[in-house]
Amino acid sequence: MAKKKGEKREIIRLVCTEDNKHYVTTTKNKQNTQGKLELNKYNPSLRKVTLHREKK
Repeated sequence: MAKKKGEKREIIRLVCTEDNKHYVTTTKNKQNTQGKLELNKYNPSLRKVTLHREKK
């Protein structure tokens, strides 16, 4: 996916805080969301919902 000039969204990686192996990619608007993004996502290797934090 090519990034357009002046585009405010960037692709980020959310890494699981419990095993640090499973990750999910998503996009975020870097102008509206200044801090690091934290979301609860399903981890199939642990078979439960865990906290995922943004990592660059």
